[in-house]
Amino acid sequence: MNTMQDSARLVWSKSSYSGDEGGECVEVASGAVAVHVRDSKERGGPRLVFAPDVWSGFVAGLGRDAT
Repeated sequence: MNTMQDSARLVWSKSSYSGDEGGECVEVASGAVAVHVRDSKERGGPRLVFAPDVWSGFVAGLGRDAT
């Protein structure tokens, strides 16, 4: 994955459940070859980078009952 080249064109978004008061939010950006996740308070800080199929599996699992 060439995530360095990909990250220059990212458009970041935050959940509509997140308010404008700051707090503990993450932002997500889908690039051509990876999905990037960052802390909204540390935009220049470290990022998590996932393959699109891995991210899709994670998101799909969010709605499932863990019990």
